[in-house]
Amino acid sequence: MGLYRKFVNQTRKPEGVLGKVMVNGMNGGHAKLADWGMSYLPDLSPDKIAELGCGGGRNAGELALKYPRSQVFAIDYSEVSVAKAKEYNSKMIEAGRVSVQQGDVSNLKLSSETYDLATAFETIYFWPGLDKCFGEVARILRPGGTFMIVNESDGKDEASLKYEKIIDGMKCYKSEDIKSALITAGFTELIDMCCDYLLCIENGKLGYMKRL
Repeated sequence: MGLYRKFVNQTRKPEGVLGKVMVNGMNGGHAKLADWGMSYLPDLSPDKIAELGCGGGRNAGELALKYPRSQVFAIDYSEVSVAKAKEYNSKMIEAGRVSVQQGDVSNLKLSSETYDLATAFETIYFWPGLDKCFGEVARILRPGGTFMIVNESDGKDEASLKYEKIIDGMKCYKSEDIKSALITAGFTELIDMCCDYLLCIENGKLGYMKRL
């Protein structure tokens, strides 16, 4: 495997020196897309937020700022990402507003029916089976809770499909596939801002799902 392929594979699970380089660039590289997605969140007053696949931790911090009465629980399965997210959010962690822990979204060590909002920014490409992972998200959300997914890829764009071929374990899902998996997991009430599906992508389309 060449150096470039080794580097881009760090998007899945940052490890070692290359992983540190990758995760250092995630916060800035994803900021515009993440802020765009957050701007479309509905009028919420969440007590507890689960930020899943938190990467470098920037979005966890931004959610804590957006919802000043909330506690944000950031999860990632990369030790490198967890360390970076803790560093980035050190003041919020000291204040008891943010916590960061290593975890697997297919087997979350979080209490059932506890969270008002769950978010997933540029991460479900690497989740090990949408039905199971979305089922875990549904489990931890309170009835009526919101799960927002923000993806740059719609599963059809050539650039993302190119990366899918060289990044191990990456899958660019189409909107209909994500919608089907969410419904299977028990989500309902698709809230559609300006597209037919729930996938949040950079060119102005957004949607999210609520639990019954």
